[in-house]
Amino acid sequence: MFYVEEGTVFLIDKPIDWTSFDTVNFIRSLFMRFYGIRKLKVGHAGTLDPLATGLLILCAGPMTKQIEDFQAQVKTYTGTMILGQTTPTFDLESDPDNFYPTEGITAEQIDQARQQFIGDIKQYPPKYSAIKIKGKRAFDYARSDEEIELKARDIHIDDFKVNMDRFPELDFEVTCSKGTYIRSLANDFGKALNNGACLKTLRRTRIGEFHVEDAWQLEDLKQAIIDSGEEYREWKKQNEISKT
Repeated sequence: MFYVEEGTVFLIDKPIDWTSFDTVNFIRSLFMRFYGIRKLKVGHAGTLDPLATGLLILCAGPMTKQIEDFQAQVKTYTGTMILGQTTPTFDLESDPDNFYPTEGITAEQIDQARQQFIGDIKQYPPKYSAIKIKGKRAFDYARSDEEIELKARDIHIDDFKVNMDRFPELDFEVTCSKGTYIRSLANDFGKALNNGACLKTLRRTRIGEFHVEDAWQLEDLKQAIIDSGEEYREWKKQNEISKT
């Protein structure tokens, strides 16, 4: 049973093609339906793109006040980027717009480029992002071909590992601060090689001390909510009687 109205934190393993808000709305609607809750505040602590999977922290009830604390924690991601091409969205949500030859890129060049992104750096967010500029999302400007000025942001990358075993696809692991766009990191990494790169897959594995191995699969959580709904309604009824 989940005491969501008293405040609860859920670790979710977000599936691919779900937005973070899809996940929030899905969980909220389940509790409202099966727990008989008329109104429930639910929020997430850090967006994952639809093509990304992995750890998403959901806060319900009073725990939504802790969202900023969770968002501020260090995060770890694993994924794959493709060398030799770029896309407008910096990932595979859009088609490639440029191709580059990858022959001749060496392991030494890969390592030198990797080291440029460790520590305190400035990063420009993707133009296809949810950042607000003058009250409008950046991706809305991009979709209407309006020119916008994106400002560089200060971020910190603790560690950035790159594996060349499947070159020109590069598997990676990065541990970074709040506000880091891994899509931008892939794009900038390609530029550092005088080439191009885009993100193929992305998975968030850790936020602070929380790990994706401890997270709920959505279908399992759905069933747990359904199974415990009647018990919760009875508990709430008895709790209200005891207060009178």
